[in-house]
Amino acid sequence: MAARAHAPAQLEAVERVSSEIEPATAIAKLARLRTEAEETARLANLLGRSLYTAIILPVLGALTIGLAEGMSLSSQLVWGGFVALGAVAMLRSYAHTISEPFERPALKSFAKDLSAILLYNGFAWGAGAFLALPTATGMAAAILFAIVPAAAVALLLREREAVFLFLAPVATLASFASVLRPFADGALDAALILVACAVVAGLTLLIDRRATGDFVRPAMLPLT
Repeated sequence: MAARAHAPAQLEAVERVSSEIEPATAIAKLARLRTEAEETARLANLLGRSLYTAIILPVLGALTIGLAEGMSLSSQLVWGGFVALGAVAMLRSYAHTISEPFERPALKSFAKDLSAILLYNGFAWGAGAFLALPTATGMAAAILFAIVPAAAVALLLREREAVFLFLAPVATLASFASVLRPFADGALDAALILVACAVVAGLTLLIDRRATGDFVRPAMLPLT
């Protein structure tokens, strides 16, 4: 009899706990779905903007070759080939993914590929400090060589990791070239290139923070 008396009470307790758990589970599920939807939208936008990035980098490379004087055309063309190869890789990744623009697995695979492609593009562009710019390159030209393509990547892709992946090798190689070749002002050029690149990185972080407020958006592009 005692067991029968306790049965309704136990059943009520189970129902009460279930009623408390179900709304919490539903809220957590909705939050997860919202996060996934936002991530998918960001990755889809990144996919679309990568097309313009793949176009602008070779254009900037051609302008650099056209404006730089006193360097052998063969070495400049080798550098142009490096830049073009990076653009082709980005276009190939875009073409492979655009047929499934809202499929999360395809978009996440694209983001992983784009990380490697941007890192390569950074090294390819930075190599131009050795292959495309003459030893008499002035301070302003050396700084613009480093920051203009990085600013273009920042404005087009609008993801902080994209800027860092591209900018880090550019800043490193351009500053080394300033000292090793050397450029017109040598070590001073190297220091100012690093400062200018740090400013670009800082502005990227600031703009990203102002766009999201106190909320820190998850990284779209893996840095490793």
